[in-house]
Amino acid sequence: MPVIVIANPKGGVGKSTLATNVAGLLARQGHAVMLGDVDRQQSARQWLALRSPQLPLIRSWDVAHDDIVRPPKGTTHVVLDTPAGLHGKRLDAVLKIADRLLIPLQPSLFDIQATHAFVQALRQHRRGHEIGVGLVGMRIKEHTLSNEQLHQYLSTLPVPVVAWLRDTQNYVQLAAHGLTLWDVAPSRVERDLEQWQPLKEWLTR
Repeated sequence: MPVIVIANPKGGVGKSTLATNVAGLLARQGHAVMLGDVDRQQSARQWLALRSPQLPLIRSWDVAHDDIVRPPKGTTHVVLDTPAGLHGKRLDAVLKIADRLLIPLQPSLFDIQATHAFVQALRQHRRGHEIGVGLVGMRIKEHTLSNEQLHQYLSTLPVPVVAWLRDTQNYVQLAAHGLTLWDVAPSRVERDLEQWQPLKEWLTR
C-alpha cells in the first residue's frame, strides 16, 4: 500500500492543496484512497466533509474507540498531509511508513530557508535515502524575479523538482467545494492538468 506524504515544516506552503489534489488524482484513477492528517486534529476531514458522495470516493482515517487511527479496510493508497513544525519523533514516525515524500514550497526566502533545512534533515535521516523525495513549486508566477531565484536555488538541491504549479484561483475555488482538478471538466483546468503531468508520472514510477 503506497504511502505518499506531503511535508514541509514551514506553514502556508500549499501542503493541503497538494495533498487533496494528489488524493483526487489517485481516486480518479480508480484507487481506494485515504486522505489523512498525521496530527490529532484530523483537519483533512473538514475538506472531505465538503466533498459530494457522487465524486470518486476519498476516505479518512478510521478512528477506533481507543482513539487509535488506521486506514479503512480495503485502502490501496494513502496520502498524508502533515502539520507545520514537523520534526523529531513525529517526523520519524512519518518517514517510517512513507514510500514517497513531496515537499511543496513557494517562491519566498522563508520557504527556501525552511526547505533547505528540511532537505538536510532528510538526507541525514536513516530512511532519507530509501524514500522517493520530490519538490513541488507552488503558486508560481512566471517571468518574476522570485520565480527565477527559486529555480536557481532548487537547481542546487540533491532532490528533483517534479512539478511547477502556477498561482491560480482554481485551487482555492475547487477546495471550497471539496473538489480537485480531477473532478471538473478538463477544459476548465487545462493548463493546470498540463503542469501536473510530470508529477503524475513521478507518482507512478
